[in-house]
Amino acid sequence: MDFPTLITFIIYLIIMLVIGIIMYYRTNSLSDYVLGGRSLGPGVAALSAGASDMSGWLLLGLPGAVYATGISEAWMGVGLAIGAYLNWQFVAKRLRVYTEVSNNSITIPDFLENRFKDQSHILRVIAALVILVFFTFYTSSGLVGGAKLFEASFDVPYETALWIGGIVVVSYTLLGGFLAVAWTDFIQGSLMLFALLVVPIVASNEMGGWNEAVQAVGEIAPSHLSMVEGISIMAIISSLAWGLGYFGQPHILVRFMALRSSKDVPLARFIGTTWMILGLYGAIFTGFVGLAFISTEDVSRLSEFGIQVIHENGLQVLADSEKIFIAFSQILFHPVIAGILLAAILSAIMSTIDSQLLVSSSAVAEDFYKAIFRKKASSKELIWVGRIATVCIALIAMGIALNPESSVLKLVSYAWAGFGAAFGPIILLSLFWRGITRNGALAGIVIGAVTVIVWENFLEGGIFELYEIAPGFLFNCIVTIIVSLLDKSNTELTQDFDQTIKKLQE
Repeated sequence: MDFPTLITFIIYLIIMLVIGIIMYYRTNSLSDYVLGGRSLGPGVAALSAGASDMSGWLLLGLPGAVYATGISEAWMGVGLAIGAYLNWQFVAKRLRVYTEVSNNSITIPDFLENRFKDQSHILRVIAALVILVFFTFYTSSGLVGGAKLFEASFDVPYETALWIGGIVVVSYTLLGGFLAVAWTDFIQGSLMLFALLVVPIVASNEMGGWNEAVQAVGEIAPSHLSMVEGISIMAIISSLAWGLGYFGQPHILVRFMALRSSKDVPLARFIGTTWMILGLYGAIFTGFVGLAFISTEDVSRLSEFGIQVIHENGLQVLADSEKIFIAFSQILFHPVIAGILLAAILSAIMSTIDSQLLVSSSAVAEDFYKAIFRKKASSKELIWVGRIATVCIALIAMGIALNPESSVLKLVSYAWAGFGAAFGPIILLSLFWRGITRNGALAGIVIGAVTVIVWENFLEGGIFELYEIAPGFLFNCIVTIIVSLLDKSNTELTQDFDQTIKKLQE
């Protein structure tokens, strides 16, 4: 790596750590540590939600998938854009108000327990377990992406790269909690958008313009130009089904809860949706142009940057398709700009890992330690429990990420499905249906999570090729509704529901 690139990269990392240190002195309670004291403005909340949502998948996984398969992978982007908008439109404001009505809940398990007046704590514990299981895989996907970035950029062994990325992101999350995560996400989200707009434009211009780039792709792989050629109806449904995941992602939902006011939702929705659409387009076009660029690029020039290529079906392609954005950054830009673009990839990765670690550690501190073992634990004690949990969860995730062949997209898809199927229907029904009961919610969470695990690991072929979030979401809805209808509704639950509706109408 060029020295200017290295310096730019290091400066970026130092800025992230400084933010963590500053926010350390603004973190005085568990509410500050896990929810920022409900003080986020619309811009910070929107970009923080987007950055923590997209992760390294947006700059590594999606461009890599389009590079390898073609524009048909854009169906996933369509599903995600629709899902993100609907989440802001229907869930954000109502969840912000309802969590305050429900005893000022600060985590999703905390909200579910308070929403259903569950004195047994079983709903909170099950929800927290689901969070810990799937976030461990989700965090692992981010660490894999970070390791691939450091490995390609610094030419260091994969395991060393894994440790470097892990230590940096754990450090500022450990120090500053939610405020550090939110403000670093804001900076990282801005950097990601800049990178995703600049890279495909410069890459297509390098090939003579957009029309020339499209023509080159058409000559090399005509199927890459079609959204429907070579893709089954089941695959399209599976890609669109990614949008269902938004309703159950704890690290995104807490951004809604952390808004300073429900009145900030419309502006936050506009900012967040715009950021999402532009970012997805940039990622898709990066992968699309990449096929034509790499296939015609001189091998010796690629070798200068440590970019490995192989030959498949007479075509020169990247050995790892998920490194197409990294390849563009190194080849096309001045070392300083390359450093900024590579920092954007790290931004995407770090902005998700920090959010996942924070939600997981808050589940340990608030939903296990305080709820079950130390009900009178002080705020400082709970903050330190959360910090210790952050380190432990990160170490487990790093153990999963030790396999250098791990796919960022595959790990993300598994965790995304787990949260979407387990929590999505429960969040929606909790916010919009008076009749949902504790037993219905509990049964739904278990069915949704188990369906994802069984569908992904033990079933394959035919209808089982459907992305596991779809059957998990559907089965959760059916079971939750049936059990709730057979169960007795609690009058106190409907009182909180009605109070929430009244506040929304004010």
